[in-house]
Amino acid sequence: MADENTDPPKKKSPIMLILAGVFGGIILVGGGLGAGYFLFGGNQPLPEDIANDIIASKAAGEAGAEGGVEGEGEPEIDCPVEEELEEGEEMPEECMGPEEKVSKEVPSEELFETMYYEFPATLTTNLKGSRRFLQVGIGISTQYDETVIENIEAHMPALTAEILATLSDYTEEEVAGREARFALAEDLRTTMNTTLTGLEGFGGIEKVHLTSYVMQ
Repeated sequence: MADENTDPPKKKSPIMLILAGVFGGIILVGGGLGAGYFLFGGNQPLPEDIANDIIASKAAGEAGAEGGVEGEGEPEIDCPVEEELEEGEEMPEECMGPEEKVSKEVPSEELFETMYYEFPATLTTNLKGSRRFLQVGIGISTQYDETVIENIEAHMPALTAEILATLSDYTEEEVAGREARFALAEDLRTTMNTTLTGLEGFGGIEKVHLTSYVMQ
């Protein structure tokens, strides 16, 4: 008769059972965390961020409500056409636009054409009490008609003689400097107008220009 194994089965140690339970729990917790991270993502909003978003949304809603209230209840005004207003009826202020600027007319001034004429040659003369010479180029301007220039050309010899006589009355000191040139030009204008008035009854020269001015 064969030998039968009559040994009773061995019982598992309690320590092994405890360790197995602990490792199993760790595996379950780790698996759950991993699944949650995979499903919901790792960038979850913080509680304070959620609270700030709720407060901002509420403030925006209140501002929109206030704006809607302000715009409500304003009646639309039907503005009449100005031609349709009855006599004595005025346009409502709400229908009147901004005041238009009225342009003022600038009074027009009559402008005159300025004409110029230059003597064809320079004039040279001795200075009074000096051995030096003064040589000048002479031009004139006028706002009268061309008759003034025609008279100058017609009486050029007489004008030249009077100009040389006037220049010879000046000394060397009297013709030196900028102010002296202006004074001499004004003196020549008077001389030429006096000559033309005596010959034609009218002068018309408004300004004399010294186009060249040399003292030798």
